[in-house]
Amino acid sequence: MNTRNLPPLTAVRVFDAAARHGTFTSAADELGMTQSAVSYQIKVLEERVGAPLFERYARGVGLTAIGQRFHQRTAAALDILSDAYGDAKGAVEGVLSISVIPTFATNFLAQHLGAFQLEQPGIAVGMEIGEALTDFTQDDIDVAIRGGQGKWEGLVSHLLMPTTFTPMLSPELIDSIGGIHSPEDLLKLPILSKDDPWWRIWLATAGVADKSAETHAARSFGPQVVEAGAAMSGHGVAMLTPAFFQNELARGKLIQPFEEIGDDGSGYWLVYPESRRNALKIRRFRSWIEKATRAYRQA
Repeated sequence: MNTRNLPPLTAVRVFDAAARHGTFTSAADELGMTQSAVSYQIKVLEERVGAPLFERYARGVGLTAIGQRFHQRTAAALDILSDAYGDAKGAVEGVLSISVIPTFATNFLAQHLGAFQLEQPGIAVGMEIGEALTDFTQDDIDVAIRGGQGKWEGLVSHLLMPTTFTPMLSPELIDSIGGIHSPEDLLKLPILSKDDPWWRIWLATAGVADKSAETHAARSFGPQVVEAGAAMSGHGVAMLTPAFFQNELARGKLIQPFEEIGDDGSGYWLVYPESRRNALKIRRFRSWIEKATRAYRQA
C-alpha cells in the first residue's frame, strides 16, 4: 500500500497563519483558537520535522531558514488544496478578482469584459484598479494585469500585448503651429511627461537628435488614460500606445502624426501565482483574454 508521509493538516494551517502574521496571537485570532493551542500545534509540527521552524522573540516570531523553505512549499500546497476544494464544490461559479492598471482597465477591459461575462455567465468579475503591484500573499486577488518585462518571482506570466508607443495630440494643438510636418515640429509644443524614457526612445527611432532641453515642459498627468485626456484637451503632446486609442483616433479627437512606433521591449502581462495555474476560473479567463487581445498584439 502506498502511504503518504504527511504532517497533520491542522498543524500546517496553524504554521501558515503564524508565518504570515509573525505572531502566535494574530494566528490564534485568525483561526479562532487560543494562543496556547497555536503554540501546541507548532510544537507538534516542529517535533515531526525534527527542527525549529520559528525563532521566538519578545514581540513575535520569525521563521528559521528551515521554516522559510517549509513555508514557501506549504503555502503553495495550501493554495492548490484550496483551489481543488473550491472546484469540487463548484466555487468556480463565483467571483474572479482582477487587479489591473488604469489604462488597460479603461481602454480594454471596460470595452470587452462583457463578452467574457456572456461566455462565462457563472463567473462574476470584480476589478481593483490601481498602479500598485498586487501582493498575492496578502491581497484577495486571483489574477493581475501588469506592465513590464514579464519577470516576477513566483508568478506565471502571459504576454497580452507589447507596449508600443507613438506621439499623439489634438488637431487644435496641431493647428496652433500651422501643422506638423516633421518629428522636430513636435518639440515646438508642450510635451506631456517629457522625462518619460519613451520620448527618448521614440525620438531616436524617428531620427531626431535629443533636444530635451529645448522642449516646452508640460505637467505630467500619470497613467496613459489620463495623459490622453490631457492631450485631447490640448494641453500637450502625449506618448501613447496606439492599440488603446483606436476609437479616439478614428473620431479625430487624437491625431497620430507619424507612423514611427517606439518599443522598449515591455508589454502588458496576465500574471498569477504558480500555485494557482490550474484553477479553472483562471484558466477560463486566460483563454478568453488571450483571444481577445490577439488583434491588439498584431496592431
